[in-house]
Amino acid sequence: MSQSSTDTRPRRLLSLDALRGFDMFWITGGEEIFHLLAEATGWTGAIIMAEQLSHPDWNGFRAYDLIFPLFLFLSGVSAPYSLGIRLERGDDRGKMLRKVIQRGLTLVLLGIIYNNGLQIKPLAEMRFPSVLARIGLAGMFAQIIYLYTSTRTQYIWFVSLLLGYWAFVMLVPVPGCGAGHMTIECNPVSYLDRLIIPGHLHKDIHDPEGLISTVPAIATGLLGIFAGNLLRADERSTSRTQKVLFLFVAGIVFLIIGKLWDYVFPINKNLWTSSFVMIVGGWSLILLSIFYWIIDVQGWNRYAWILAVIGMNSILIYMAQHFIDFEHTSVRLFRGIVKYFSEPYQKVFYAIGYVIVEWLMLWFLYKKKVFLKV
Repeated sequence: MSQSSTDTRPRRLLSLDALRGFDMFWITGGEEIFHLLAEATGWTGAIIMAEQLSHPDWNGFRAYDLIFPLFLFLSGVSAPYSLGIRLERGDDRGKMLRKVIQRGLTLVLLGIIYNNGLQIKPLAEMRFPSVLARIGLAGMFAQIIYLYTSTRTQYIWFVSLLLGYWAFVMLVPVPGCGAGHMTIECNPVSYLDRLIIPGHLHKDIHDPEGLISTVPAIATGLLGIFAGNLLRADERSTSRTQKVLFLFVAGIVFLIIGKLWDYVFPINKNLWTSSFVMIVGGWSLILLSIFYWIIDVQGWNRYAWILAVIGMNSILIYMAQHFIDFEHTSVRLFRGIVKYFSEPYQKVFYAIGYVIVEWLMLWFLYKKKVFLKV
């Protein structure tokens, strides 16, 4: 029986899984390959890539800063597909809310395990903020806003979060420092995190995944939801080509606004400043438009599954590479070949082997249809 034209089941976007896989590739070994390649060869291109695959000390932006917010953005893109269809069916919002909260808190718990393992430690030695916690909390609140407000109100939330956070950082005084300072010692974000977060912070006086800077990250999740809404829009009113063009142009506009905002509210990943939200939002929109156009519009998707294998088990590989010694496996598996190269190049090939071993594990799980769903 053919599928009815009124079937409203969500269609999974291969481009979304592929882009998520592309994003995860860099933090599961991809960036290390280029750092080692730069050391081994001294090539200008490799050195430039290696520099971009590192974080600035405080203010500024490099490509590596995009990886974390892009993942949060893509979580937002998924929301209209996972929740929107249920809203249209008239499903109970309360049940959806419980699921959204459950997922958010589960990610917080996984983040605590990622940081501390399953060891029993004194409270002062525990670190509670994490990448997963930010994805969980920011994504959770963005989805709650999506569940209970109109599209217009969601836009108001987005603008209010960015303007409100700007005002907070620049106007709230810090004891002993005053107001309007954005140094690591004197900004109100780090100061309040020191007061309210138990345990220790990643940088002692500051945590890049702290609680207060999670607030503007909600806007990153909302931007992903806006993009997801556009991609799900009826193609009779908005063609796929129009969607690509809108996402790309919107990305350019966001980059311009973010760069202009940088003059008065510096781009800073550690504080997740509003200008940072605009910059990473712009690049996220552009990358989504490119992947969507290539894979879903043009249908050049023959090899997209290579990245999708990573993207469909992103949380699992993020956790696994922290607890499983893939480096040891790479050395045992490839040392018979790698020994014929000089030592600097051996490190490069072992790093490539590290990624291959991870990918083979994910490919096996993909073939068995085993996915970690939170």
